[in-house]
Amino acid sequence: MSKLGTDGFAPAPESNSGAGVASRPTGGSRLPWRRGASAGHGHYTLLTSRDRLVLSLMVGVPLAVFIILIWGTTFVSVLLSFTDWQGIDPPRFLGLNNYIQLFTTYPFFWIAVKNNIYWLLFFVCFATPAGILLAVLLDKPIRGTAIYQSIFFTPVVLSLAVVGFIWELQLSPSAGNGFIDSVLTSTNLVAPVNAPNWLGDAGPLFGIPFFPSLNIVAAIVAASWRHIGYIMVLYLAGLKSVDPSLREAAAIDGASERQTFFQVVFPVMAPINTVIVVVTVIESLRAFDLVYILNHGKNGLELLSTLITNNGLSEASLIGFASAIAVILLLVALVPIVTYLTRVLRTED
Repeated sequence: MSKLGTDGFAPAPESNSGAGVASRPTGGSRLPWRRGASAGHGHYTLLTSRDRLVLSLMVGVPLAVFIILIWGTTFVSVLLSFTDWQGIDPPRFLGLNNYIQLFTTYPFFWIAVKNNIYWLLFFVCFATPAGILLAVLLDKPIRGTAIYQSIFFTPVVLSLAVVGFIWELQLSPSAGNGFIDSVLTSTNLVAPVNAPNWLGDAGPLFGIPFFPSLNIVAAIVAASWRHIGYIMVLYLAGLKSVDPSLREAAAIDGASERQTFFQVVFPVMAPINTVIVVVTVIESLRAFDLVYILNHGKNGLELLSTLITNNGLSEASLIGFASAIAVILLLVALVPIVTYLTRVLRTED
């Protein structure tokens, strides 16, 4: 057995002249690697102590921020939901009283739940299918498809707050120079006194119970203006990844475009379809900016997200009660997220 030299390597064998055999450098020409923690097992690492420190900071700092701002605040909200706290005095433990009040005596909770359901149903039945239809149409080799994609994608670039300001100008009453009511009255389609109050009419449409109110329908249409473009981009990206040979094989077999999409392309798009469903559900639950800009989430436009703000940041500062609403919203939002993650992990296995 050969002995190790002073540098930790076995002595380099003498090379025969012209043999072309390279020897391990010794002395001052050793290789730039260092022995790691498991050097006794013959493993080496190229990372210095400074490299390990930099990597630890790059991973540790974002992870700490994520844990503190996301999981930390979530845990604190769950704890506060069992208390009565106005933000100044120490919290007073109430047990399940906030949740009992929320489900029994608080009048706006079930209105907000109903409005969120309306929001979800409209997205699922109209806005999302419209985005998928646009993606399918723009996936075809038509002239000017890039221009059309840019036009439909433009609302997605805007934040929901900006979308709210834009649609507030459209839906304001005619006395406030709202664009839609001004067009209706100037063309004598409706009398000024009969102009629709898009943001103030909280009664059910056509007076039919369980129908959404006019103002929630107007808000959902405004949100759909942005949602359609978002779904179009997601689905169009998925369509571009479909193997063209699948369509060609279906065309050779005599399948029509409709049959090709529903029987060939749509099943292949299963992962994207799952993402679309999850995005649609989450977008309907997290709706806040647009509604709050339109009328602060009041007078028939109550949503779970606006109830959190109106209770937690109001003059009463019912932070414990608002935390209970936030926990309910979190539990509802976890359903599609857990479903999606379970499906992804099952596919990977």
